[in-house]
Amino acid sequence: MAELHRILVLGANGQVGWELCRSLSVLGEVLPVARHAETDLAFDLAKVDALPGFLDPLAPDVIVNAAAYTAVDKAESEPGLAFTLNAELPAALGEWAASRAVPVLHYPTDYVCDGTKSSPYSEADSVGPVNVYGKSKLAGDQALLVSGAEAWILRVSWVYARRGHNFLLTMQRLMQEREQLSIVADQHGAPTWCRSIAEASAAMLVQILRDPQCRRDTCGVYHAAPAGETSWYGFAEAIRELGGYGCELQPIDTRDYPTPAQRPLNSRLDSSKLRKIFGIALPDWRTALGDCVAD
Repeated sequence: MAELHRILVLGANGQVGWELCRSLSVLGEVLPVARHAETDLAFDLAKVDALPGFLDPLAPDVIVNAAAYTAVDKAESEPGLAFTLNAELPAALGEWAASRAVPVLHYPTDYVCDGTKSSPYSEADSVGPVNVYGKSKLAGDQALLVSGAEAWILRVSWVYARRGHNFLLTMQRLMQEREQLSIVADQHGAPTWCRSIAEASAAMLVQILRDPQCRRDTCGVYHAAPAGETSWYGFAEAIRELGGYGCELQPIDTRDYPTPAQRPLNSRLDSSKLRKIFGIALPDWRTALGDCVAD
């Protein structure tokens, strides 16, 4: 009989966290932690100094950190809070986990890339985030890597779900309200359904927790992007087609849609390392989007 584990999921009420709580339940007892939880596991993750006292009595066997400050534009005016949640929190988790030999799975972002590369980014490529959000996430990744914890950093891109705030839900709403929308067409990446991320995470942890050699030899950064690529305009076109909306879409350049935070023009991720090491490949983004809309 497989060993059951106590798996702590931080950010359990978020888009990725909610799916993780479902997918990871096959591995044991999931302990969902959220700021506004309806259980004893409510915790304000911005109170980083109080984290060890919160974690000690829970004694998790695994920590999965899906908590993050994700408001890309708002981070430009709230850098302190962005760095607290995206950098200081992973650092504190790493320090606690390292002292107790607890493995950590963490989710960074494609926005650590500078966007200047003409092909998909690999884990070995240099990074250079162009906004506060990306810089705060990169700081968290680096802190976790040097903490001494057994850590797997799963870099994801253009995340969407049937809950929360994301491009899919925004487009579905606006396409019902408006006759025409202008959508940026010169930023390229791969839309990723949260369920695909959660299922890939569960498949990784099964191998990590059951195979001591895998756990010992595979720590590090991985890209977890679906097959295929598109632009925000292409993503919107696919949403319109699946929903049968009559809204007209107009492609525009990034310069025609100024935002407080700069975005990388290319944030495509090469996920071949994840496939090679763990045998895991996320489905094509169009297939996943169709499944999500039909779910």
